[in-house]
Parts: sequence; structure tokens; C-alpha cells
Amino acid sequence: MKQKIIPNPLCASQSKLEGISYLVDNYFTAYNGARLREICQLLVTKILQPEVTVGLSLSGALTPAGFGTSLLSPLIEAGFIDWIVSTGANLYHDLHYSLNFELFAAQPSLDDIELRKNNTIRIYDIVFKYEVLLKTDEFIRSIIQGEKFQKQMSSAQFHYHLGEYINNVEQSFGITSGLLSTAYRCGVPIYTSSPGDSSIGMNVAAAALTGSQLVIDPNRDVNETAAIAYDARGKDDRGKSAVIILGGGSPKNFILQTQPHLHEVCGLEERGHDYFIQVTDARPDTGGLSGATPGEAVSWGKVEPNQLPDSVVCYADSTIALPILTGYALDRAAPRSLKRLYDRRVAMLDRLRQDYIRQVD
Repeated sequence: MKQKIIPNPLCASQSKLEGISYLVDNYFTAYNGARLREICQLLVTKILQPEVTVGLSLSGALTPAGFGTSLLSPLIEAGFIDWIVSTGANLYHDLHYSLNFELFAAQPSLDDIELRKNNTIRIYDIVFKYEVLLKTDEFIRSIIQGEKFQKQMSSAQFHYHLGEYINNVEQSFGITSGLLSTAYRCGVPIYTSSPGDSSIGMNVAAAALTGSQLVIDPNRDVNETAAIAYDARGKDDRGKSAVIILGGGSPKNFILQTQPHLHEVCGLEERGHDYFIQVTDARPDTGGLSGATPGEAVSWGKVEPNQLPDSVVCYADSTIALPILTGYALDRAAPRSLKRLYDRRVAMLDRLRQDYIRQVD
């Protein structure tokens, strides 16, 4: 009998979180266990401070496991995540839960030919009916026909409007908020570094075949994310910027390239991110971490050299590390006020534009 996946959001009031923190502080003593402890402690002692702007990148199939609702949404609500770069797939599969569809835990050894005959999709050890994809696609296509979508926009603006709709749907079902709806309510901008590389992007492309005017502008995404990193310093230069990278891929580079865009291309400042946390199962010697180990990132200007001790890479599975660091953060760190960067994105972009025009003049 298949077990339905029902995301259970972590919250700071759960007494079991103290057990997670005690375990991390006292028993994660060496190797990647110690690196995960360092990440947890760096997160609480330095990164989750009011003056730090925290960006998160997501790759790998995290939301099919229910992590959007159970882990990422509580972090957003606590004010621990200020902006996000995600694969489109993570946002798309999180919609399944928001639309009240069923996903099930299974075995990775299932016969895929039989699954195909039975119209069942498999994501390693998660399975669901093919109609879940069709109904999710149908929802997306119906939403993007609306007037507010009929223009050129950044992916953050697109996801904000999508989150508004899905927030209303979740309320009608009486279910826990997913990643997009929580980001919408909390003013957290979500960017997709490759807008066409997901089922969401495919539905946007299909709509263009019938005259839709919706265009997701990657140039605006590049400039908006750089504007966030630029604004993180503040006009008094006392603010700091942190990146938390789960996995790799395009979102990893997109969140890190904000600093080279500022100093290499725009000529505005020579400084990298202050804090760098990464959980990955890739290796640098095969090219899977090219430009993204802390030391190598320093050579690109992605990480502030003086802050290199505040950079930690844990070589582990994100599905193991994320629940632990979420539980630790919710237990040990006080909630932060929401920065609501989405509401400020136009003003931040205008500041970047003005300073860049002065620079090139």
C-alpha cells in the first residue's frame, strides 16, 4: 500500500526541535557532519542577523518531497529567506501540493515500463498519476491568460502573480501554504534562472503560440538580482549579503553572478558576498562545482576574500541537510522582520540604473 506524502511544516514551538539542535551541537563532530554543524551555527550566529540579506538557491527535486510546504515556507515566514533563485521544476512540483493533488512515497526499484502503462510518473522514490501533470498544466494555462500576465516582466513578477492566485486556491482547500503562496504573502521575490527549462516555461511558451503577450525577461532578472545584492550593503555600507546554495546547476551560478555583474560588467564595486553556504553532492575536480567552491568563487569576485572563513561547503544530500538546518535555525534563531524585497525591487533597480549610468558617463 502506497503512503501519501503529507508535508508537515516545522515550527519553532515544536519541542522536538531542541533535540535536533542538541544532536547537531554535540554529535556532528567530524567530516561532513562537522561541516553541517558549522553551517547551522554560522546561520544562527552571523547570517540570520537583521543587517544581512539572505538569498537561497534551489536545485534538485526538493519540492516533490514536500519540502516547499514543510521546510521552505516556515523559513520564509520566520524572515530567514529574503530572496530565492530556483529551478522552474521546484516551483512547478510544489504546485501539486497547493492544488491538493496526491503524491506518494514508493520504491526506486519500481518497474518504469509498468508505471508508464499505468499512467504513473516516478521521481526516484516518489510517484503520482500522470493526470497530476495535466491538471497542473491546465491550471497554469488558465491563470496566465489573465490581463495582468499579458506583458513583459521579470520571473519574480511572474511568480508573484502566480503566488497570488495559488494563495486563494489554498485558502479554498484549507491547506497549508506552499512555496509560491508563502513567498507572495511575505514579499519574497523568486527568480528562475532558466525560465523555459520547466513545465511552467513550456506552458508559457505554448500560450505564446495562441497570441499571449507574456514574456519573461532574463535581462530584467539579471539586473534585479544584482540590484538586490547591491542594495544589501545599504547606503552606509553596513549591510551584508549571504547566499545559501542547495545543490548546484543554473540557480547556483545565477545567485553568485550578481557580484561579478556589479563589479566586472557595471564597474560599481569590487566586493563579493559576505557569507557563503553550500550543500552539494558534486565534486570540484569533475567540473560540477566550477566557479562555486568558496576559494574559487573568491577568484571570480563572487565571495568577499576577507569573509572566506565564513564560507562552508557540506558534501551531503540536500534532503538530509535541509530538514536539519531548518530545525536548528527555527530553534536557535529569533524570527526576523520581513524585508519584503519584492515590494522594493523597482526602487532597488532604479538605484542600480542611476549609479550605472553615472559610471558609464
